[in-house]
Parts: sequence; C-alpha cells; structure tokens
Amino acid sequence: MSSTSWQEVATEGRFTGKTVIVTGAASGIGQATALRIAKEGGRVIAADISKERLDDLIADNSGLDIVPVAGDISQEETVAAVVAAAGGRVDALANVAGIMDNFAPIHEIHDDMWDNVFRINVTALMRLTRAVVPLMLQAGAGSVVNVASEAGLRGSAAGAAYTASKHAVVGLTKNSAVIYGPQGLRFNAVAPGPTMTGIVANWGSKTAAERLGPIMQATVPAVATAAQLAASITFLLSDDGTNINGAILASDGGWSAL
Repeated sequence: MSSTSWQEVATEGRFTGKTVIVTGAASGIGQATALRIAKEGGRVIAADISKERLDDLIADNSGLDIVPVAGDISQEETVAAVVAAAGGRVDALANVAGIMDNFAPIHEIHDDMWDNVFRINVTALMRLTRAVVPLMLQAGAGSVVNVASEAGLRGSAAGAAYTASKHAVVGLTKNSAVIYGPQGLRFNAVAPGPTMTGIVANWGSKTAAERLGPIMQATVPAVATAAQLAASITFLLSDDGTNINGAILASDGGWSAL
C-alpha cells in the first residue's frame, strides 16, 4: 500500500493507563510514534535532544499527555531524567533516536563518525533500556521496540558504521528477547526502509556511490511516511503484539524480500 493511499486510524484506548517512553520524539518516526500512542490514551515520556522541537510538539498537542525531556540520551544524566519523568512505571519503550552515516566503507571511516554513530544508535539505546528493564521486571511485564533499519538486514543500504550499528541493534533485540521473555518482557525491532524523516543521508563516499548507488536505485521501494512506521512500532509495543518476541519486523515496502 502506498503512502498516498494509506490513512492512519487510531485505536481508541489501546494504550490507556500505560506509560511509554519514546526517544527521538520531537521529529520523524519518533514524533509520529509518540503522537500515535498519546492519541490512543497513553502517557508519553518524549525524549529528544532538541528542547525547541519538544516545546513545539507540546504546544501543538496540548490535549495529549506528553511529558517532554530534553537532552542527549547517550548521557546517563538524561537517561536518569527520562526514567524519573516516568515516575517509577514504564510499560513500554520505543528506542527510535538515531543518526545516519555518510555511506563511507570501512577503509574511509573516520573515528569520529564511527564513535558518534555507535554512541547514538547503540550505546544510548543500551543505556536507556538498561535503566528501564528493572522496572519492567518488577512489574512482570513490558514491551520494548528498537528501531533497527534495512541496514540491519543487509549490507547494501548504508555505510559501514550505520550498517554495523543497526546489526548491533538487531543483536541486542534478539539477546534481550531470549533473556527476558520468560519473565514477561517482549523485545522486538522494526527495520524501516526509506522513510520521510529528518535524518539526512549524504553520499560522502565516491566508492560507496559507485557501488551502492546502482543497487539502491534498482531495488529501493517507495518512501514511507513516518506515520506508517509508527503503525508498525505501536503494534509491537501494544498488547496486540502478544506472542511476538525477538522478531525483526521489516517495515520496508517489501525491500527485504528482494
């Protein structure tokens, strides 16, 4: 189904009584996810590095239960602030925040690029999840959805740093599903294909452009909206995702089937 023919339809009450943390909540897929949850009755702890965008989100949606927390989610003080804002209860967590690389292959990667991509895409996700899991274990229930990527499923969708980081997200998701599943927690991931978001992907490598450009031009499907990805994420976060644990859901318009 194309993004032009699909319309979001909220499921009334699906998140009523639930507190859900969403990172990257001030733009793109994170914002769409936060709004979908709040429209469906949830209390959203909206974390994002941009206080200005969070302020705009709150101002534009004053009727929804959204609690903003601004800061760098890779830093422990921001993680602590997010957990504190949840007030001792976290029913679900959507780790959406992420950054792209410049498509550089491994022999062209600069340390700063590698470290920054892993800091945001992997370390921040790990730290917030690490802080939230004890609350879920205490409650005997919880749902975590990590945003991986088509680059977590194949080697031709991004540069080496981003590809490696999203494969790491897949690994963390599967390991956590195995470890915590018997205790009532579910861990799943969504792997988006091309999506309308604020993340900028620049071809900073001639080598990559020459090799990956033709592959992507021949295979990449139509661009999805952020709301379409939010539909996949909220399904897995919600109780509708019962019996789904350790899954990597390719929400990519069929790209991974090629």
